[in-house]
Amino acid sequence: MRVASTPTVPARRIGAATSKTRSQLVDAAEQLLLEEGHAAVTSRRVGARAGLKPQLVHYYFRSMEDLFLEVFRRRADENLARAERALSEDGSLRTLWQLNADLRGAAFNVEFVALANRHEAIRAEVARYAERFRAMQLAALRKSVDERGGLPGGLPPVAALVLMTGLTQVLSLERALGVTTGHDETLAFVERLIDTLAAPSAGG
Repeated sequence: MRVASTPTVPARRIGAATSKTRSQLVDAAEQLLLEEGHAAVTSRRVGARAGLKPQLVHYYFRSMEDLFLEVFRRRADENLARAERALSEDGSLRTLWQLNADLRGAAFNVEFVALANRHEAIRAEVARYAERFRAMQLAALRKSVDERGGLPGGLPPVAALVLMTGLTQVLSLERALGVTTGHDETLAFVERLIDTLAAPSAGG
């Protein structure tokens, strides 16, 4: 007896990765995320912000998770390239602080940490890029502090990086909540501290 074959369901077509329309959708999603938070990033809102039909979001991305991943990867790749250029010229503590002190960038990261709590793929991607960024910074900082004989008080370079990253994340989270008391004083103190640490030693 002849058994009827099961019809093959064609995979849904996904738009080209190099498409200008796709780039517009990613731009719109990133703008919404930064301005209103990740909850505002819906296919309808993204389409409206990009001036395109919302159906196009699902033409170019299999899911909203895929769109979020593209937003994150694009910004993360740009940040890694920027950090690599900056650190190749100067791996000092000040350069590292400036790389971490971008509160708009920290706000971006806070949103993705929230998304990572509900999306395993996003959590894995955020962790992967964070480890790459920290490893790059740590290598530069170790080289810089070794030339100066280490950081005061025996502060490990990796601890200095964690403290800088944690501080900017907290300030960004508070700013998103409308809490800014003590922010200017804290940032000014860090700037003075870095000036002190960067000053030539008495024996040098």
